[in-house]
Amino acid sequence: MKKHHDFSISVRNPFSAAKGKTRITIFVDDVILDEFRARAETAGGGYQTMVNNALKAYLADTDSQPVTEAMLRRVIREELPKARLAKHSGGRSKTRATDR
Repeated sequence: MKKHHDFSISVRNPFSAAKGKTRITIFVDDVILDEFRARAETAGGGYQTMVNNALKAYLADTDSQPVTEAMLRRVIREELPKARLAKHSGGRSKTRATDR
């Protein structure tokens, strides 16, 4: 190992998140995550961006009410059957990696 290391061209934490974003860890039902991943694959975007956009839209629509677990579960129960129906009636040509 060298006695002296040259850090003159190094950058500080090149893997830091974008400003205004925070990395979190949450538990989400498998069916919810699978649906967001499938939709993101179809749309050609990232599923995390899609989840973020869904949360933003929900918050904008709730007149500043806090999101509770019960409220989130209600929304998911209402929306998931619609998504499944649309998925089966529209028919996708692509297969997910988990289906292979």
